[in-house]
Amino acid sequence: MYSPLDCGRGTVVPPAGANTLRRGFLMLLSVLGLLHVYIGVRLLPALDLKLAGQVLGWLLLAASWVLIPLGLSARARRERAGGSDSFVLIPLIVMGLFSSLFVFTLLREVTLLFATLLNSTATAEYFTQVSAWGVIIGAVLATLIGYINARRVARVVHVDIPIVNLPSALHGFSIAQISDVHVGPTIRRNYVEGIVAAVNRLDADAIAITGDLVDGSVRELAAHVAPLAQLRAKHGTFFVTGNHEYYSGERAWTNELRRLGLRVLTNEHVVVAHGDAKLVIAGVTDYGAHHFDPVNRSDPVAALADAPGDAGAKILLAHQPRTAPQAAAAGFDLQLSGHTHGGQFWPWNFFVRFQQPFTAGLDRLGSLWVYTSRGTGYWGPPKRFGAPSEITRIRLVPATQAL
Repeated sequence: MYSPLDCGRGTVVPPAGANTLRRGFLMLLSVLGLLHVYIGVRLLPALDLKLAGQVLGWLLLAASWVLIPLGLSARARRERAGGSDSFVLIPLIVMGLFSSLFVFTLLREVTLLFATLLNSTATAEYFTQVSAWGVIIGAVLATLIGYINARRVARVVHVDIPIVNLPSALHGFSIAQISDVHVGPTIRRNYVEGIVAAVNRLDADAIAITGDLVDGSVRELAAHVAPLAQLRAKHGTFFVTGNHEYYSGERAWTNELRRLGLRVLTNEHVVVAHGDAKLVIAGVTDYGAHHFDPVNRSDPVAALADAPGDAGAKILLAHQPRTAPQAAAAGFDLQLSGHTHGGQFWPWNFFVRFQQPFTAGLDRLGSLWVYTSRGTGYWGPPKRFGAPSEITRIRLVPATQAL
């Protein structure tokens, strides 16, 4: 998933860059402090608490201000803590709670404005207190529900894709897609084992992993990714890189995934013989891979080069949905993507469209179908609210069979 906080993660930062990051961190800390003060000023007096309650409220906000930056350095803290999940989980949960608290506080401001205009002074004062409690209760509930949704094994979403002139041998051809698992500080081996078991139960013809599998080095996470070797499909498991692979050491990870038996597609394709029909499964590097290695520039045209003209369907695995225009121009029938997490939790799902052409689900660009997964794991706060995680079962059907 894209985030401004992604920049530089897992890379060696030169001294000048380190100074810039330090200044950026201090700026972030200052802004976070001001936002916490804003929430305290707008909510705590309205709660009509005694002095002890007011002091406790400010102490909790201060604790949140301290914990959130610790959540942003989750990987390093986990290593220093000797593997204790609590050192990572607590700051990340607080980060998610603060996000909802801030958004709900802003919504309360708008609601109060209308309440003041429409109601009597006495009613407005009563609503001021009730709405302040509503913000706190709502933020806590959203965080709790989001945590439960994030930590469970993703549910299976079934999607039929109509393909023009699809050979009869490919009718019902199935692909199990997982994306954006983000194995790392809080997603560990048991979480991955649950995903593998769910995918294998689908008995798919092929499995596609569309990037952002890891958040950390091979040395740190190899044992937690190892269950992927147990994935089973008739034509195998295919993987393409996401932006987080490049933050985590892309070459080391592609070598490790190949060792586990996954087919890593780097601007290339394979031809799958299914019955008496052929299917092309291609994959490109992440849309921004050239920023890390110019040789790895994402290239859908190269990925389809020399593909058989009689292939019944041409499918592209591309981490970011914004590869779609190039995929359509290259002649693909279907693109499977991830990256967006569907926004992960409300209301950020409304903002993804400013960075990507598609947010979640099935879309059309000319003759190209684009399916964007909401992701199978999560990044950062363990929170899924209004954007459920998914394991997707894609099924190819003839175009005459309407969706």
